[in-house]
Amino acid sequence: MPDFSDLADLYQEIIMDHRRSPRNEGLPPGHDHSADGFNPFCGDKVSVGLKMEDGVIVDVGFEGEGCAISIASASLMTESVMGRPVDEAVKIFHAFRDLLTNTDGSASADTPSDLGDLEALAGVKAYPTRIKCATLSWHTLKAAIDKKAKPVSTE
Repeated sequence: MPDFSDLADLYQEIIMDHRRSPRNEGLPPGHDHSADGFNPFCGDKVSVGLKMEDGVIVDVGFEGEGCAISIASASLMTESVMGRPVDEAVKIFHAFRDLLTNTDGSASADTPSDLGDLEALAGVKAYPTRIKCATLSWHTLKAAIDKKAKPVSTE
């Protein structure tokens, strides 16, 4: 039987590593898609910028301030979508959202089953108010892909 405390420690370390040293911090030069997001519940703010070529996210970055969960999620998000076709990035968005919000553990049809390091954030599901922290950057990414001008809000 696996030692779940070791797994929890590993996941905690992944989150704290991404909080201390966020990947892809800063908006990429020449980005052609961007959006802003705000979580009024806890004050998290994020801006996501991406550069796309031929339907592929060739560069992505974020600027933000907020809690450890919010920053770690944004960092993990950029790593998971960098270099992927937009439709695949959208599938990852849906799978991640389902991971945190579906009470029955189900996923949307046609979504990746292995989210890799993103699964470190699954524990957030036990704290419903923190789900908004973890998903803010993802909803902002989706708004950037869709070129939505209105800022994303978790409310």
